[in-house]
Amino acid sequence: MNAAEIMTELQAMGNPGIKKILMNHGVKEPLFGVKVEQLKTIQKKVKMDYQLAKDLYATGNADAMYLAGLIADDAKMTEADLQSWVKAAVSNNISEYTVPWVAAGNKLGYELALKWIDSPEEHIAAAGWSTLSNWVALKPDSEIDLAAIRALFKRIEQQIHSAQNRVAYTMNAFILSAGAYITALTDEAIDAAGHIGQVAVQMDGTACKVPSVVEYIKKIEARGSLGKKKKTVKC
Repeated sequence: MNAAEIMTELQAMGNPGIKKILMNHGVKEPLFGVKVEQLKTIQKKVKMDYQLAKDLYATGNADAMYLAGLIADDAKMTEADLQSWVKAAVSNNISEYTVPWVAAGNKLGYELALKWIDSPEEHIAAAGWSTLSNWVALKPDSEIDLAAIRALFKRIEQQIHSAQNRVAYTMNAFILSAGAYITALTDEAIDAAGHIGQVAVQMDGTACKVPSVVEYIKKIEARGSLGKKKKTVKC
């Protein structure tokens, strides 16, 4: 399949109701409104394709961009590719899921994430924090600089309440992820969340809420999953 054929298929799958829901959650035009489960049927046929992923992403269509992340060959992505993708990731699902998935699976992911979190552009900074969240979920603890993660905790404590909306949301998610996937830092993540207190994020009238770091970590601990790394973050 090529990009043109897939775009035709995506258009046929489009659903006005799904499109409305996605737009309420920060997904921007253009998009058709395709369910993720339908995107995955195409993913199963394509599997992994570096060039096709880039072609789909370049359409600017949010459905195609999400699919691009599912089929991307993360390891082949260049720094220029990743920088191009993050700049174009103006929809929440692309900046906080698609781009971070691909970046976290790339050898440059951690380095780029640290640059992105300094960006004044909300979607880029949010992508940086989300990349870090996915990175700690994938990387063995032996390859993680714990002191660097602790420094990020301190930074978040100092900045989260003055951060842009989606940046604050993804900062909170990073503390949760680090606490869940790095057992040496679980207690410190809980302490950081305690110092931060309630995180206020505007959800644009949706039913979504900011996850409670303490509650989520306790649930993960109760099911015996603390520290269990993921094989993939793509979903």
